Amino acid sequence: MESRTRVRLAEEAARIILEEGVRDYGLAKRKAADHLGLDARRELPTNTEIEHAVLERNRLFESPATRREYRNRLEGAALVMERLAPLQPRLVGPLLLGILEPQPIINLHGFAETVEEVIIELADRGIATRSGERHYGRGGRNLQVPYLSFRGPDGLDIELTVFPPDGLRQAPPSPIDGKPMRRLTLAGVHALLAKSEPSPLQG
Repeated sequence: MESRTRVRLAEEAARIILEEGVRDYGLAKRKAADHLGLDARRELPTNTEIEHAVLERNRLFESPATRREYRNRLEGAALVMERLAPLQPRLVGPLLLGILEPQPIINLHGFAETVEEVIIELADRGIATRSGERHYGRGGRNLQVPYLSFRGPDGLDIELTVFPPDGLRQAPPSPIDGKPMRRLTLAGVHALLAKSEPSPLQG
């Protein structure tokens, strides 16, 4: 059974993630402990507990405005995925779970022989990119994968992690629980959009 301290820390970490835009769960935990004045070295919640708290807080504070914003971001993600179809893009991250982060970032996985060919392809379309590297690891393995960030439609920031083609077969471990990351195809994003359609009673 969760202790009250762990619950409070998870709830405060969730608030920090959703309101302050902190994306690192470890940092969110430390900030939560500091905000609450707790020495929580033995009581820190797991990443999974924090994710549950984030989902619950997201649900509690949902409104017509946030539902519209969520749908707008999904539509933006679908548009970008359509334009990047040769990369067989997959949606990953908070948006897939229904979480609306403060910063409008779309996280995608794409697949190509080299990241350079993706940079050239985007440059040919007039899209400037910045590059970086993501680290995925569990059980002693450390996978380093390049990513590109660029501006998408309606001011959305896109972060495209570029895996080799065989990366389609095995998703990298989630930083939350170490299990393979959930990925959605364009068809899956369209299914989310269909589910987010307002009912006639909602107007």
